[in-house]
Amino acid sequence: MTAPLNPQTSSDTSTEQTHLPQVTEMRNPGLPLDLNWVLSAQANTSAIERRAGNIAARRSVKKAHQAAWLLRAVTCIDLTTLSGDDTARRVERLCAKARQPVAPALLDALGMGPITTGAVCVYHEMIPPAVAALAGTGIPVAAVSTGFPAGLSPFPLRLKEIEMSVADGAAEIDIVISRRHVLSGNWQALYDEMSAMRAACGDAHVKAILATGELGSLRNVARASLVCMMAGADFIKTSTGKESVNATLPVSLVMIRAIRDYYDRTGIRVGYKPAGGISKAKDAVTYLALMKEELGDRWLRPDLFRFGASSLLNDIERQLEHHVTGHYSAGYRHASS
Repeated sequence: MTAPLNPQTSSDTSTEQTHLPQVTEMRNPGLPLDLNWVLSAQANTSAIERRAGNIAARRSVKKAHQAAWLLRAVTCIDLTTLSGDDTARRVERLCAKARQPVAPALLDALGMGPITTGAVCVYHEMIPPAVAALAGTGIPVAAVSTGFPAGLSPFPLRLKEIEMSVADGAAEIDIVISRRHVLSGNWQALYDEMSAMRAACGDAHVKAILATGELGSLRNVARASLVCMMAGADFIKTSTGKESVNATLPVSLVMIRAIRDYYDRTGIRVGYKPAGGISKAKDAVTYLALMKEELGDRWLRPDLFRFGASSLLNDIERQLEHHVTGHYSAGYRHASS
């Protein structure tokens, strides 16, 4: 496996400077619900699990190549805090980490210039301090919305929450779908819901959280992915991080292949965001390798790929320090907030 492009080297530097999807990629306009296409989506569980197992087993990225992959992973992180005890001060510290996610001395030793994370993800109430702390950096603020994490508040309130978050400065909205529509096979209801949420986002990009651990089957994951993309989702995302089962490689493979199918038929690229339970640097490399093999290098950039994570960055920093110095540092040296 070869190393990815240097995070600071690209023929399209605007992607690296701002990380905003609209800079380089046309938004997904959606298309009319095609039930024949949706119902034709199937999932061979044994084959999917075998392929997912192989990708991790074959990972052999070492030394400088591993460091390059880990630096790319940093630029694709939605640095997240979604705790009931979040404060403005905690969010400000998180934003400081997003602006400088890797120690300058490490970057110098690796021959790298400054990098940032892909975004900062917070609850609605924390949008104003995040926007203020990131002013002038080009790092977008993402907000979870629509009654996160359950998505069971009244529908008009969910739409209003989106509108309020956009008005407060969120450039990306992570919405949660109604799982009951998937479980009951009511694809029209899911399409209508997603379409209304996409419209409420206006110019803000929308990530559709499927909560895959609650959808019952990989086939449901495939079909829900297609419906959300048809309804205009800019990204599809595995989980809220609050379910008992969050991002997994088999689920990711199903969603990635739905993205590939959508691109093959429409020419529109939709982004992917695994979230929940990704806390180790080696896992980040595995997910990047899966993206590269299934979708290609274009999906290794933050306008089309994000990690939803809070502690992943800490382990990546530890691994980078080990690469540079030969020693592992204590975890507390790399606290995010």
